[in-house]
Amino acid sequence: MRSSESEGHHDAVVIGGGPAGSITAAFLARRGFDVALYEREHFPRHHIGESLLPATLAVLEDVGVLPAIEAEGFLAKWGATWSWGRSDEPWSLYFKETSARYPHSYQVSRDRFDQILLEHASSSGARVRQGVAVRSVREGEVELADGERIGADIVVDASGQRSLIASARGFKRWDAYFRNLAVYGYFRGARHLDPPDDSNIFIESYENGWMWKIPLAGGISSVGAVVDRDIGAAGIRKVGRERFYLDQVAATVRAAALLDGADFADGPHVVRDWSYRADTFAGDGFVLVGDAACFIDPLFSTGVHLAATGASLAAAYVATALRDPDLTAAARDAYQRLYLAQYGHFHDMAQLFYGTNRARESYFWEARRLTGETRLEPRAAFVRAISGQAAFQVERAALAHAALPEDFERELERQVAVHGAPRVEPTGAMRVRLAAGLEVSERAVLGDGRFEMGHVIAGNGRDDLPVSALVANLAKQATGRSLGEIADRMAGTDPGSTREAVLSAAALLIAEEVLKVTA
Repeated sequence: MRSSESEGHHDAVVIGGGPAGSITAAFLARRGFDVALYEREHFPRHHIGESLLPATLAVLEDVGVLPAIEAEGFLAKWGATWSWGRSDEPWSLYFKETSARYPHSYQVSRDRFDQILLEHASSSGARVRQGVAVRSVREGEVELADGERIGADIVVDASGQRSLIASARGFKRWDAYFRNLAVYGYFRGARHLDPPDDSNIFIESYENGWMWKIPLAGGISSVGAVVDRDIGAAGIRKVGRERFYLDQVAATVRAAALLDGADFADGPHVVRDWSYRADTFAGDGFVLVGDAACFIDPLFSTGVHLAATGASLAAAYVATALRDPDLTAAARDAYQRLYLAQYGHFHDMAQLFYGTNRARESYFWEARRLTGETRLEPRAAFVRAISGQAAFQVERAALAHAALPEDFERELERQVAVHGAPRVEPTGAMRVRLAAGLEVSERAVLGDGRFEMGHVIAGNGRDDLPVSALVANLAKQATGRSLGEIADRMAGTDPGSTREAVLSAAALLIAEEVLKVTA
């Protein structure tokens, strides 16, 4: 690490001061790295995406900024309400049902939220420069808009949908399925849902797509429509942006009723809402994070969450590359694998939910059913959501209200039956075998602020399951032997591998269907 005060070279240069860039910079600066962040705009600046997930708060707490977020006075978000699925009747979910630590998240004004994160990066020790754009990235340096060149051991591209590195190097891939357009604005004095749903995000499907209504502090509501990109663009050209937007509001039932009598305060704004991902998330001297790496349809309010969790992973990757270069390649693979596991889960869930909405019959919904439903197999991401392994219960609740394909419905019922059964209590005489398709391997795993080599159980489309040396050894020994025999074998090489420890580990692995009990 360098401790020079010069602007000429830094351990890491971060491009972009949004949530992904600010959180990455804060993590790295707090760990003692020399970090410079360049943001082309001056904050506060307007940005879409005001509804947070509870799991995001864990990252904000880890990086030390959560107290400032809590003190800001943002509206607490206790759940979500939907009019979507098999019928138009609204249904709600509440975060407290599955999250005792974070029973709510926040509905935030992004101009202020992002500013808090950027200020935190600065107070953490990162050198933040606003109003300074990065023109290009070369190996070992960035070139600013004024021609100045800044050296860096590693460049963190958090440039948002600009995707500076991926676009310049030709490895940004657009998603043919999610090609939508979002048009949104802000109302003052709108009514909210009845308690206890009055601070929930409300999502309503309608003929042309779907509408969100997010209550914000100060009596403001964010209201936006997601529509087909071609129809939306043609409609805006024909009647103008404001008329098209207000027509979308009027086309809804419940959202329009909530907005009746409210004052249109700002907008409308139009953003391209196409999903995409980069082929490569990290390479020699660079790492992509947030929207610079991938963007997924906003149906489940995952944008800031992917940015925050991605920032945590990106900071760990940078720390590994700078402090333990021999692990760079393994850490790079782990970074992309972990990031894509999240992205893939949300992508598959959104595709499933679009394709199984039976409450609406229109071009928008039929086109998405025709182009997507043939691929709706009960893949690992869906199974995780059904069986309670997914990070967020919003998807699980969504599945319960969707008109699912028959094969997926059967898989749902099977998983519920399996995971609703009493927990198996292993005995020394019980014989176990590693589930078909799974294997134990040594890979880079996420440690304390960096990647390190460890053991994982993976296969069959499952995410990597990091495990201790004891569990890895147990899984390797599970070839049809009895647990008592395995414990005896392990005790001979590891004094900590007691019979009780082996039985306890086996109980967890059986419950997670990693180990199968044999006859």
